[in-house]
Amino acid sequence: MIRLANISKVYDGKYALRDISLNIKKGETLAVIGGSGSGKSTLLQLLIGLIRPDNGEIYINGQETTKLSEKELDKVRLNMGMVFQYSALFDSMTVGENVAFGLREHRHLPEDEIQRIIKEKLDLVGLHDVENKLPGELSGGMKKRVGLARAIAIEPEIIFYDEPSSGLDPITTAKIDELIVDMQHKLGVTSVVVTHDMASACRIADRIAMVYEGELIAVDTVKNFQKLQDERVQAFFKTLRTPNGKVEGED
Repeated sequence: MIRLANISKVYDGKYALRDISLNIKKGETLAVIGGSGSGKSTLLQLLIGLIRPDNGEIYINGQETTKLSEKELDKVRLNMGMVFQYSALFDSMTVGENVAFGLREHRHLPEDEIQRIIKEKLDLVGLHDVENKLPGELSGGMKKRVGLARAIAIEPEIIFYDEPSSGLDPITTAKIDELIVDMQHKLGVTSVVVTHDMASACRIADRIAMVYEGELIAVDTVKNFQKLQDERVQAFFKTLRTPNGKVEGED
């Protein structure tokens, strides 16, 4: 579904990402982990097309995107949904209007069909009878769910998540993790989740990719990732070990 071939991005003479190659399979959930300034957010911006690489190629569903015009790229983005770090809901719009925003911008649908989709997608993320509420009336976890409902309203093939557990307490984080897994199972979407939360990554991902100082240092299944001896990888697991030696979120 997504292929990066020798991608590099430079800011002020310094590599934010250096020679990244990665294949993301159709229908899988890939968690991209790394510390602050590691390059994981830059990677997400490149995938969405907010920025362009200095070298390399990016293929989305077989189409090379790095040299497309903005208009051509917009067509590719119609198959993508984005869940932002802090939900990024429009405060002056109701929940229903937020969910319908992409539909009204990009789909020519009758109003009764839009209303049906709003209710369907909110139900799918576990929210009922909130269409007429404003974002300010919702908890942080509910806002994340609305953000996800908005992302899936256009029925994308790919969903990008930017730090979905940021600012949430552990219980709400676990619920959002369950929701991400549920969306992947119910909708069959390809998901890319950028996170610094290793416990969350272990709960949601089929594979984990770790970016360190702009380089992709490891890509593997969750089970195998935890066995890697690279000290940079192990440093991420250290704070997550329970007394029995397992990682939080691990079965």
